[in-house]
Amino acid sequence: MLDQYGWSDTLRQQFQSFAAEGLTPGRVIVHQRGPYRIITDDGEMPAEMSGRFVRDAAMGGFPVAGDWVAASVRMPERAATIHHVLPRRTAFIRKAAGRGRVAQVVAANVDTVFLTLSLNDDLNIRRLERYLAAAHESGARPEIVLTKADLSEAAEAIRTQVIRDAGVPVHLVSARAGIGLEALSASIRPGETAVLLGSSGVGKSTLVNALAGADLMATRSIREDDAKGRHTTTHRELVLLPGGGLLLDTPGMRELSLWDAEEGLATTFDDVETLQAACRFSDCKHTTEPGCAVRAAIESGDLDPARWQNFLKLKGELAHETRKEDPLARAAHKKLWAGRTKANRARIRSREDED
Repeated sequence: MLDQYGWSDTLRQQFQSFAAEGLTPGRVIVHQRGPYRIITDDGEMPAEMSGRFVRDAAMGGFPVAGDWVAASVRMPERAATIHHVLPRRTAFIRKAAGRGRVAQVVAANVDTVFLTLSLNDDLNIRRLERYLAAAHESGARPEIVLTKADLSEAAEAIRTQVIRDAGVPVHLVSARAGIGLEALSASIRPGETAVLLGSSGVGKSTLVNALAGADLMATRSIREDDAKGRHTTTHRELVLLPGGGLLLDTPGMRELSLWDAEEGLATTFDDVETLQAACRFSDCKHTTEPGCAVRAAIESGDLDPARWQNFLKLKGELAHETRKEDPLARAAHKKLWAGRTKANRARIRSREDED
């Protein structure tokens, strides 16, 4: 049973110490408020965390859909207690909304992150860049799924643009019209796990149902007045597909705040990073300095000004979170801005003296 859900020799080795404690391996297939559901070689069953695990778990350490766990199984009740989470191979993490600096693991141990956008009014390249940064940081392969292709006459042109801007594979699909489903299904190899991430109303649950060949997830149409989605999926669920792959459906995200995604951001904006390195001065501020490769690329049309501004915005967002956590970084930032303020005042006084 577990082999179908991605169990491997590497996981068996990691589990040896837990096996010596008499624990059973399992994978979290449903994550919601209340009990988890895990799959073991004895079948599917509800599971709850042990009191010690709840007390000792580090931030972001609670089980999520896709996690491999060590559990004690009570066969007469067909229920389990989770005592440990095995090391995660990959993890898609965001900053939890409205909770200060708290990490929220959305999905664990996935091989592919399908960033799902609709070809109606939902498509937003700037938001896609934010998702790409988090996906690259997760360690999984990011791919983009453009849904509702039957609703857009410009679907192929948009796909070409997104491939150019994102630099990752892009799938054009329509679950209702049956467009692109075969190719998308083939990209989820047997034993591998993919996760669907995106806003509400982009058709993630409809896509899961189409790939699974069964109505497993509740679906709901978007609002006709503004094309905005309504939340349908309220939990995270891992589904075994007919081809042997695994697909994880997730609730729609209203927002995605980045969490320690410096490397993911650099990968997403590798063209911008290359331009910055080509500037004449290593400390170029990309404003008025001579030999600025960034400004030259913007002026020539090789770099979209909106892409550059989004890079600065996301870079600043990550720096802000780091300063809140790191006193040294916060002090260095204050010193930097104090120096800039002093220099600006000196320039103003100089102009006034000249006048």
